[in-house]
Amino acid sequence: MRSPVPTALVEVEVADAPRRGVPSVVLTTAELGETTRAGDGWSLGVGTGAPSTWRTAGASLVRALDEAADAGGPRSYDVLLPESADADRVRALVLGAALGGYRFKLSAERTPTRIRSLRLVVGDLGYVDVLAAEARRAHELATATAFSRDLANTPSNIKDPQWLASTAAKHAAKVPGLHAVVHDEKWLADHGFGGVLAVGGGSARPPRLLELSWSPRSVAGHAPHVVLVGKGITFDTGGISIKPADGMHLMRTDMSGGAAVIAAMLTIATRDLPVRVTGLVPCAENHVSGSAYRPGDVVRHYGGTTTEITNTDAEGRIVLADALAYATHTLNPDVLVDVATLTGAMKVSLGLRTGGLFASTDELATRITTAGTRAWETWWRMPLLEDHADAVKSDIADLRQCPPGPGGITAALFLRNFTANLPWAHLDIAGPARSEKNLDEVVPGATGFATRTLIELIESYTH
Repeated sequence: MRSPVPTALVEVEVADAPRRGVPSVVLTTAELGETTRAGDGWSLGVGTGAPSTWRTAGASLVRALDEAADAGGPRSYDVLLPESADADRVRALVLGAALGGYRFKLSAERTPTRIRSLRLVVGDLGYVDVLAAEARRAHELATATAFSRDLANTPSNIKDPQWLASTAAKHAAKVPGLHAVVHDEKWLADHGFGGVLAVGGGSARPPRLLELSWSPRSVAGHAPHVVLVGKGITFDTGGISIKPADGMHLMRTDMSGGAAVIAAMLTIATRDLPVRVTGLVPCAENHVSGSAYRPGDVVRHYGGTTTEITNTDAEGRIVLADALAYATHTLNPDVLVDVATLTGAMKVSLGLRTGGLFASTDELATRITTAGTRAWETWWRMPLLEDHADAVKSDIADLRQCPPGPGGITAALFLRNFTANLPWAHLDIAGPARSEKNLDEVVPGATGFATRTLIELIESYTH
């Protein structure tokens, strides 16, 4: 069985005139997202709210047009933009339209017919190039988000550590200047990646470390070398500390942080951004067997730090620790950012639409929240409470994997030990990485959350 990666999205262009014989969509101030059919044409309500609400409108439009296309309707439309359609509204409309129609399904049934293209028609000739550039950027962000969703949605009988790493490397090979290396289990053992090997030791499908390197021909000003680290757990049973059956099927998406890093790296390189960036994705399957790691084990990470294992279902921080240590010891980074579906505590704290942000500096925290605002992804900064720092220490090892206390915070404090006091941010996306229903441009399944923020973060270093 093969996974349909990447998923095709509706094409969007901007022009100063409609196409002959193509039906039109008129935007009105009716209720946000309200779609009304008139012959082959449609009207779409965009309301009177903030520009970001046009994401909802775009997603609603494409869902309605897809349904009509599957019933035999047209597959191309011209969207007549009103004078109020500024750059922010066009970006939001394109993102919503491209992602609102996203679907991932492996089936023997007929694939539903969907619309192929939208042309956004601008009345002001002098504004066409500006809006076309914004539409193109928004579609690039949507494409990255969709690819991240594809990787996370792929079922784990297909997606093992080798598949995830090699699929990323295959797509990286198509982008000039982006280099990919897949390190196998022998290399990991030879170089002391005890955390990744411990977590992956219970599976018959061995772990991998994906290393993506983007070194542009020229670097902007004082732009830093940024290392992005994404959790790549291709399936998580919880190991010996096994999860309950209810909801375990969603653990195919437990590598959503790694998917975000992979998709972001592809887009950063495609855009030829003048910032040096390295992406690391430790890939492993956390399984149950006679060779699985156990509570009470002591694991030696890359660089020598040891960790007392207290819960094998907290495997994400164990593989991230190896990758962070590898980055600080060998890659000479200036900034570290890790992304992971790490703790259920973050879902309780922030719900399902907001990511948790921990940062060692105010500057990096502000940069990430600003990037998230531009990407329409919401982050809430969480505290690195020093009152709990001592709890991460172990009596029989250097560190304790899961100390008592607030789970999201102690997980971040654990990871901080592997960052060599560099500017560092930890993004916990356990809540918003998955969805059970349509929400704006989000559809059921993996959401691709954090992908766009990472791209906008790197973009921010070019200014």
